Amino acid sequence: MIVRWAQAAGLLRPRGVAALDATGFDARHASTHYRYRYSPAYQVAYATLHRGARPAPPHTRAHYPKLTLVVDTASHLILAAVPSWGPAHDTPLAAPALAQACALLPLGALVADAGYDAEHVHRHSREQLGIVTTAIALNPRTRGRRWPRTPYRRAMRHAFPHELYGERQQVESVFSRDKRRLGDALTARHPSTQAAEQVLRVLTHNLLLLQRAANTFQRSR
Repeated sequence: MIVRWAQAAGLLRPRGVAALDATGFDARHASTHYRYRYSPAYQVAYATLHRGARPAPPHTRAHYPKLTLVVDTASHLILAAVPSWGPAHDTPLAAPALAQACALLPLGALVADAGYDAEHVHRHSREQLGIVTTAIALNPRTRGRRWPRTPYRRAMRHAFPHELYGERQQVESVFSRDKRRLGDALTARHPSTQAAEQVLRVLTHNLLLLQRAANTFQRSR
């Protein structure tokens, strides 16, 4: 429904450029006391009172909510959203995210960072989903050979489409806008409700884009 509205408003066009990426969220808000307790001022005060000793390190969570998005780079509309948990490799979620996006809108090109550097991502995108061009950065940690063995990754090494890859920064803009508007911490506590909250953030983002487009159209009349 939102994609149809966006097409009617002129925000989306078939065979455009899409960017694939993921971001993490904090699973809980830190209290004022918690933020002070591990601030430099607290460290100094604690050392003064305890003969130079240091306080116990802050508690950290091993896992965090993670959201994989496919974003139309021209409009910043989110075409696919797959909630999960991190830290985890990015490549397993590429296929479901891209399939979700292509079911709504045919894509002409895909850009992604080195976290998605895998031959199967290229192959799935081009051969199964019909995406004409893929620009996925090669991961320097897996570039042991001068030339990759597999054909699509080898093509990235031979002639990387740098100008197209520049579109990838648009998905970073989407992440930045979302976290500035709604914060980088989720309010839900249970994993299932955290996933639902991430999807609601995506819906809010897309509806705000549509509202802005509608307001622009009204002013131009």
